Amino acid sequence: MLFLILSIICSVTVGVIFKITRKYNVNNSQIVAANYLFAIILCYLFFSPNLKSVDTESPWTLYIVIGLLLPSVFLFLAASIKHMGIVKTDAAQRLSLFIPILAAWLIFKEDFNSLKIIAFLIGLPAILLILSKPSENTKNKWIYPAIVLLGFGLIDILFKQIASYTTLPYTTSLFVVFCIALLIMVAVVIYEWIANNVRLQIKNIAFGGLVGFFNFGNILFYLKAHQAFSENPSTVFAGMNMGVIILGSLLGIFVFKEKLSKINLAGLFLALIAVVLIVLSQIK
Repeated sequence: MLFLILSIICSVTVGVIFKITRKYNVNNSQIVAANYLFAIILCYLFFSPNLKSVDTESPWTLYIVIGLLLPSVFLFLAASIKHMGIVKTDAAQRLSLFIPILAAWLIFKEDFNSLKIIAFLIGLPAILLILSKPSENTKNKWIYPAIVLLGFGLIDILFKQIASYTTLPYTTSLFVVFCIALLIMVAVVIYEWIANNVRLQIKNIAFGGLVGFFNFGNILFYLKAHQAFSENPSTVFAGMNMGVIILGSLLGIFVFKEKLSKINLAGLFLALIAVVLIVLSQIK
């Protein structure tokens, strides 16, 4: 249970860091680039990836697509936290679990029982309620958490495809994806430097290092939690998604004073119910 709690804390802390950076006039591209640099170093130290097993037969198309998507969605994550807050962003990220489940039903023809159908019927209004703002507010940047939801859902589908390549350790594939993501973000940083004269700043590297540390911690402890609960993976699945929504909501409301309407709170409640139903459907 300790690994699961640490994974939840690390996941929410990433959002907290991006929330704090709003006060320091940072460059998110440099932060995300540094994040992958530190994540690669930690991945190499902790997982010792077997790079000799990566060859022309490896799923390079998946690697490249995920390597492009990860930093892109990460930038939208930062923008979502800035414009919509931790509560709504974390909830949107966790509700992305519906995307791979829907894909498993429609694309991979997996069974779709009544509990999953009910979960979807609850999850859709939950998303709409969480992202809603008063009609007089013209600055509702709902597009950011919406892209976070869709982006992480798609990334989850692609990572599941990578996991099906049993000839390669999952952690080795993760290392390769991180390297591609770093190359993409280095190219972005260089472009911003040449086109807009955006200089590299130590504060961005420092914040990126923190994000990379906790981002990797989230992955490491989540994998260890699955190992500890190998006979009951639904416990990890439920605990992670519900834990992030609850902890993110508590921090957003009580620490960062994010304002939520009764409609938003109703959406969060429905989101938790939907997650529980998804877990129950997997058990059955």
